[in-house]
Amino acid sequence: MPMITRAAVCRVPGEPLTLERLVLRDPLPDEVLVEIRATGLCHSDLLQIDGSNAPFPFPVVPGHEGAGVVVACGSAVTSVAPGDHVVPLSIPECGECAACCGGKTNLCEHFYASMGRAESPFSLDGETIAAYASLGTFANHVVVKEMNVARIPREVPFDLACTVGCCVATGVGAVLYTAQVETGSVVVVLGLGGVGLNVVQGARMVGASRIIGVDTNPERAEAAHRFGATDFIDPRGLEGDLVSVICEMTGGGADYSFECVGNTRLGGQALEMVHPGGGVAVIVGMPPQGENLPIPPESLFLGRSLMGSFLGNVKTRSQLPLLLQDYLEGRLDLASLVSHRLPLPRINDGFELMRRGESLRTVVTFPAPD
Repeated sequence: MPMITRAAVCRVPGEPLTLERLVLRDPLPDEVLVEIRATGLCHSDLLQIDGSNAPFPFPVVPGHEGAGVVVACGSAVTSVAPGDHVVPLSIPECGECAACCGGKTNLCEHFYASMGRAESPFSLDGETIAAYASLGTFANHVVVKEMNVARIPREVPFDLACTVGCCVATGVGAVLYTAQVETGSVVVVLGLGGVGLNVVQGARMVGASRIIGVDTNPERAEAAHRFGATDFIDPRGLEGDLVSVICEMTGGGADYSFECVGNTRLGGQALEMVHPGGGVAVIVGMPPQGENLPIPPESLFLGRSLMGSFLGNVKTRSQLPLLLQDYLEGRLDLASLVSHRLPLPRINDGFELMRRGESLRTVVTFPAPD
């Protein structure tokens, strides 16, 4: 029997989200019904909402960084059960395809098959309401494939657990799994939002010798140092250009750089600020649609490498829960990451905090059922 659930819906690009009651269909045999208890606000959601990078049609329920409780399972589901605490996943892990069985990528073949084409379980008055990333965690309930949920430890609060669904996995994973940063490396992190700060703490976790955080918001300096940065640079106050300053600080270039803003010009600079003969630049931030990286070929000919990272190359069902184990054992700081907690009716205030650069991570919480 279809249920009614409350959701924040973006009907028109650039307009505030509206709270609506949507019809949510029953789970199919290979699907799971999850009650969302908390969901983080991500810059990727903002790009969809503003229309600058909108892979899903409008109207849409944004949100892809959630945590909650399994309510019901389809008849073919075996790996989770009602009552389990889970994180819904924007990238599935089927465990059977070449990508899932290999060690090169986390991009399960089912991810490509469902991108922008999966049938949404949400509707209103006969109109389909799209689910961002096939999730739509700005709704109190979601229906997702079994391969799109990861069971997580019950000890982790939902408002912290949800962050591993995107910003923590993306940032820490880019260090651990994409770049595979070595102990003693010199790392530059461009952009110190939720993702960038997790790149910083990922670099700290692997024992980087120097971690240089770069951001135009000077208020990010304290957070950067708390997460493990050894240096902070506000590029607006530099006498020379950023690349020259980084190369001088590092004696010819960093070992690794991570672009976490989604700025294509900065992505080109990320490559220039790593040293020739082995320096690695990683593009983590999502730029607006249609923009291209300005990459001089000679930078690559000199032995630098440029890599892309999607959700930190983390295999979502098998590796993502390990990040929460890192939290439980004190290696990963999630509590300091969540700077604001808001109820669903104030979700637009959360995006205004993001636009003004006043939040690290804002989490929207749903009340537990009576």
